[in-house]
Amino acid sequence: MIDQQLRAYLLPLAFNAAVRAGAEIMKVYDSKEGFDIKVKSDNTPLTIADRLAHNKIKEVLGETRIPILSEEGREMLYDERKNWEMFWLVDPLDGTIEFIKGNNEFTVNIALMADNECIGAIVYVPYLGKIYFAEKGCGAMLLEGIKPDAGADYGNDDIRQNAKILPLKSTSDGEFRIAVSRSHQTAETEHFVEQMRKNHPEAEVIEQGSSYKFCLMAEGAIDYYPRTTPTYEWDTAAAELVLAESGGSVHSLPDHEPLRYNKENLHNPWFECFGCR
Repeated sequence: MIDQQLRAYLLPLAFNAAVRAGAEIMKVYDSKEGFDIKVKSDNTPLTIADRLAHNKIKEVLGETRIPILSEEGREMLYDERKNWEMFWLVDPLDGTIEFIKGNNEFTVNIALMADNECIGAIVYVPYLGKIYFAEKGCGAMLLEGIKPDAGADYGNDDIRQNAKILPLKSTSDGEFRIAVSRSHQTAETEHFVEQMRKNHPEAEVIEQGSSYKFCLMAEGAIDYYPRTTPTYEWDTAAAELVLAESGGSVHSLPDHEPLRYNKENLHNPWFECFGCR
């Protein structure tokens, strides 16, 4: 039953929520006014764009009556959410630091979770007009030319008819490529890069921000990505499914286990990602 709902209603709704949130983000990004930057309890930045995007997604997805766990609603108690059978896991603006720096590498992440596993995913890169989507067991796709739109109302056919199946053959050739976070690098990250270089001495290292790294891996443009600095569940859930459905994989470090979701502590462990070749 959920598969039919996902195709006909829930996934298009999440698609439209992401594109509308992207419009809110780009309105702030393109303005001459300040971003109204605040610092959250974990010392990470929050801008007016984060809040506007959160409110727009909440408005659109609210009609599903499926609960929402969002970066901007992180205070929700574990006792309140631990028995949820289904929920939306949302990062309304992933890559806030990149947003503030003005380097365009920020995304909107929306994951539909069932029994604490992602079964449907949207990752939107509003500056580039690229939107990635996936359904568990049904593959991952990319749709380009999707401009931020406050009134986005795409239907199921609109979404699928021009989408490209991932990975893209045109980007999966050439030298081995390693992604590292543009704003979050450590000595531990360098260790994993050097370990990979033992088998791929000519590997190219590419700096990228936000969950866009996962999506480039799903395209076939990046082969490996280690992460040894803090992330939260909403940073990875949607993008992980896009990568997995394209043939890639993600596991925790150092124990090589699948990432778990809706934990009492919403932090992710360190992890590494492998592309599809």
